Amino acid sequence: NLSSIPTPSTYPNLKGRNCIRSKQRIENFNLEELSPPIVIMADQRTMAQFLQAPTEGYEDGIVVPAITADNFKLKHGLLNLVQNKQFFRHDKEYLHAHVCYFNKITSTLKFPNVPNTTIKLMLFPFSLKGAAQIWLEKEPPRSIFTWDDLVSKFINHEAWDRFKDLLRACPHHGFSELHQLDTFYNALNSKDQDSLDFAGGGNFLDKIPRECLAMIESKSKVRYSRNKPVVAKVSTNTSTSGISPDLAELKDMVKALILDKKS
Repeated sequence: NLSSIPTPSTYPNLKGRNCIRSKQRIENFNLEELSPPIVIMADQRTMAQFLQAPTEGYEDGIVVPAITADNFKLKHGLLNLVQNKQFFRHDKEYLHAHVCYFNKITSTLKFPNVPNTTIKLMLFPFSLKGAAQIWLEKEPPRSIFTWDDLVSKFINHEAWDRFKDLLRACPHHGFSELHQLDTFYNALNSKDQDSLDFAGGGNFLDKIPRECLAMIESKSKVRYSRNKPVVAKVSTNTSTSGISPDLAELKDMVKALILDKKS
C-alpha cells in the first residue's frame, strides 16, 4: 500500500534526525586512522662506525660567562705570572695555598664591565699542570659555572679520580650515568650501602641520578678529608703493593659494567 510509505510530511523530523546522525558520524570519525603508520628506520651504521669514539663531549668543564666589554684581552705578562707558579698536585703541594696565591694575583685585576670572578675562571686552568691539569680535563663538559664551584671541586677532587680514569681511558664505553651509579651502588658492601641510604634519608635508589651522584661525591669528599693524613703517612713507609686492593676493586667494578653492558 503506497499510503504506508513514509514521506517527509508524515515524519517532519525525519530529515533533521538524519542530519544529526550524519554529523555524529563525522564527529566520531578519527582522522588519525587515515594517517600513514610511522615507520622507525633501523640504525644502518656499520660495526666500525658504532665502535668509533664520539666526537662530542670535548667541551671545557668551566663555563666562562660572556664578556660584553669592548677591547678586553688578557696580556701575556699576566699569563706568565700565573704559569710561573703552577700546581702539579705533588705530595708536598697544598691545595689551599695554591688557591690563596691565585686569589692574591687575580684580586688586583680590574677591567671595566668584567667581573673579577670571570677573569679567575679564565685564568685558573693556566695555573694547573700535570695531574692537576688532567683532573680539570676529566670534569664533565660545562659543569662548572661559578668560581666558588670551581674552588670547591678543586679542593675535593681526589674523590672518584681513579674510577674516572678508567672510564676516561675508554671514552666510547657507552655506559650511561644511571648504569654507572647502579653498578657502583650494587658493588658496595651492605655497610656502605646503608651509609648512602642514611645520607639520602631513605632508599638510595629512590633518588634521581643527579641526586645520587651528588650524595656519592659528598660522601667521598668526607672520606678523603678524614683519611688524607693516614694515606700520606702509609705511602712513605709502604711499597706500591699497598694500593693493589683499591685497584683490584676498581677493576672489578669496570668488569661488572662491561658484563652488564653485554647482557
